[in-house]
Amino acid sequence: MNRVAVVILNWNGCSFLEQFLPSVVENTPTDIADVIVADNGSTDNSIPYLKENYPFIKIICFDKNYGFTGGYNRVIEHLDYEYTILLNSDVETPKGWLEPLWKQMESHPEVGACMPKLIAHADKESYEYAGASGGFLDKYGYPFCRGRILATTEKDLGQYNDPIPIFWASGACLMVRTSLYKKLGGLDSDFFAHMEEIDFCWRLQHAGYKVMVYPESEVYHVGGGTLPNNNPHKMYLNFRNSLLMLTKNLPKKNLLTTLFIRMVLDGAAGLAFLANGKWGFFVAVLRAHRDFYKMLRKFLTKRKQVGKHRPSGFYKKSIVLSYIVKGKKTFKQLDSSKFTS
Repeated sequence: MNRVAVVILNWNGCSFLEQFLPSVVENTPTDIADVIVADNGSTDNSIPYLKENYPFIKIICFDKNYGFTGGYNRVIEHLDYEYTILLNSDVETPKGWLEPLWKQMESHPEVGACMPKLIAHADKESYEYAGASGGFLDKYGYPFCRGRILATTEKDLGQYNDPIPIFWASGACLMVRTSLYKKLGGLDSDFFAHMEEIDFCWRLQHAGYKVMVYPESEVYHVGGGTLPNNNPHKMYLNFRNSLLMLTKNLPKKNLLTTLFIRMVLDGAAGLAFLANGKWGFFVAVLRAHRDFYKMLRKFLTKRKQVGKHRPSGFYKKSIVLSYIVKGKKTFKQLDSSKFTS
């Protein structure tokens, strides 16, 4: 059996499978990895398309949509591969994309998870919003990337081609040691989707492992395939899950203050949406806070996973203030001394 499973989670994404699966099949070395498609109860033509055009690919079908978290947990639970790559269905993989990731993981047992450089599929000269060249987190739980801060996405000029420890690896293309994934309980199914890979990478670092980006490997990601970036439900999930993630992972001494400030910032964002007539986004913020309180007790019990190991890639300042007030809109403009290592 091969060492690596490349698992594509699909939900009514037949058009993505038609467009991107050929590159995955063509450019994934068959002597290293197997391609598996896990289907989250699709009602489109996904399964007939796969059976007709890719009869050699293993298909795992679920009875309903378990979300990003539940879908991957269900399929990885039964895998015996040494490594698993969680790969979005809207990712194009060029030749040579997998080998650098695999070789680095083989050479560095202290690395629990890694990612390639993510390039925008629509503009292959620019980094992709959801991961760029590695993910980071600020003190209030706002994620950003080396190559993308808030709304500013940089051109890829080779400025972030060095492999470095990061806070989180993008779920668009995330390679993990399968046994470690299972040991840590996988992705938190209470998140359903969004922020779950950041939470997982935080827990992984609590356990003493590193998360790395290896830009020698790159893939091309569409992004927003299931929920577009301007979708109120996506904002709801991001706001709610950020609060849940902070509750679950922050050291006790920082928890209450950080949560209070983050909720004030969320409230300010909600009022800005209301002032601009974006009623759906305003309601999404309210729903996120309401449901956070409903889930708070449960997530406080999950704090047992908080460890003594300090995570790398934690920005000890506010990325929002750095961006808006100080005008630092690229990663290189940030003070490197303000990051944990």
